[in-house]
Amino acid sequence: MDTIAPAATAPAAPTADVLESILATRHSCRAFAPETVDPAVLRRLFTMAQRTASWCNSQAWQVHLLGGPEVAALSERLVARVPLAPETPDIPGPARYEGVYQERRRACGFALYNAVGVERGDQEGRLLQMLENFRFFGAPHVAIITSPTALGTYGVMDCGGYVANLLNAAEALGVAAIAQAAIAMYADVVRDQLGIGEDRSVVCAVSLGHADPDHAANSFRTEREAVDAAVTGLP
Repeated sequence: MDTIAPAATAPAAPTADVLESILATRHSCRAFAPETVDPAVLRRLFTMAQRTASWCNSQAWQVHLLGGPEVAALSERLVARVPLAPETPDIPGPARYEGVYQERRRACGFALYNAVGVERGDQEGRLLQMLENFRFFGAPHVAIITSPTALGTYGVMDCGGYVANLLNAAEALGVAAIAQAAIAMYADVVRDQLGIGEDRSVVCAVSLGHADPDHAANSFRTEREAVDAAVTGLP
């Protein structure tokens, strides 16, 4: 008699508590240890993020994952360029921050400067800390995310969803991460270094690695508004 194989067991769905914990503990890492991430973990991380929902399933994101000498080469060019030349973003940055958005932006900046001991009037200290963005905070891996220029806002929005999932997946896998729009402000340098065509827009970078737990830059956390301040109509 033929035997019937048991039905495949569906993977267990993540519980709300697990997801809530990931969202509550994730933070932007601004100082990385030099150790690299296991290649199998990196592959799993990007495989997870690939499940991101997108407009008409267009999957707009394209990722250049850099490591080792590639990170150092891009960083060297950016650090040399930033103090000397104007920004050249593919995607215009905010026209201005006003009201509560300016307040939140300033609070985040002051928290970082206070953590690392940069006084309010210390312009040189602020410059040096700003340049850490372009050193990728010492991260051993950097993902550069681009979107098709022809998809416009919708492609960029899909890339935003991808980045959010990438950050949360990294947290779930024990990988430290930070999304960095600053890199996209010098899109021409990134494009030239990586051979990215003019048909794609540089959206941002995501730096990945293991956090340096003893670095002061990792000692502060940003706050979130109460949900009722953001969502109207909740029961």
